[in-house]
Amino acid sequence: MAKLTKKHKVLTEKLGDNQKLYGIEEAIQLLKDLKTTKFDESLEVALNLGVDPRHADQMVRGMVVLPSGTGKDIKVAVFARGDNAEKALAAGADKVGAEDLLEDMQAGNLDYGRVIATPDMMGVVGRLGKVLGPKGLMPNPKLGTVTPNVAEAVKAAKGGQVEYRVEKAGIIHGGIGKLSFSNEALRANFDAFVDAVVKAKPAGAKGKYLRKVALSSSMGPGLKVDVAEVHGG
Repeated sequence: MAKLTKKHKVLTEKLGDNQKLYGIEEAIQLLKDLKTTKFDESLEVALNLGVDPRHADQMVRGMVVLPSGTGKDIKVAVFARGDNAEKALAAGADKVGAEDLLEDMQAGNLDYGRVIATPDMMGVVGRLGKVLGPKGLMPNPKLGTVTPNVAEAVKAAKGGQVEYRVEKAGIIHGGIGKLSFSNEALRANFDAFVDAVVKAKPAGAKGKYLRKVALSSSMGPGLKVDVAEVHGG
């Protein structure tokens, strides 16, 4: 049997029972205490929901603004022409275009965290369905990424707005900041993210909606959070 490294010994001692339920603040602090990497790890939340996303009336998807931001620089591409193109650039978009942006993306340049389009550009953007769809980047009116107000959408993307989307197993994963954030900032982001998902409860959800909650860092363990402590749990 391989010898336990010093790091693993510390982890094991601090974690103890892996079935333990932690308070939110307790879990955040513990993940900070357990950090052994030099880079600024992300804090991630996983929500296990009582839904089957294969049914359209049980799909959970939307946008939420994290009050403390994400700690990441989100690259934003915008499909727009004329005045709207200028407004998008002024708001901080990384790349703005029309057919030229379409060709650029078709060539494989897809290093974006958000793609936004004005409604009149959807004829062009529609041709990118097979490219943007699998990456979850296809502009969508319900998410506010197809909009005449591109400046507002760009500012939201740059200012801490994140998308959440339930996966096949009924789980939503989301990054809610960096471990270097204060505990209060991370708690505010956690609350905002969970509240948004709770409010997005679909009509077809049966039984208990918010079933399990876990917090983890990029390289750290997953800690189960007491659902009773979570707003809307």
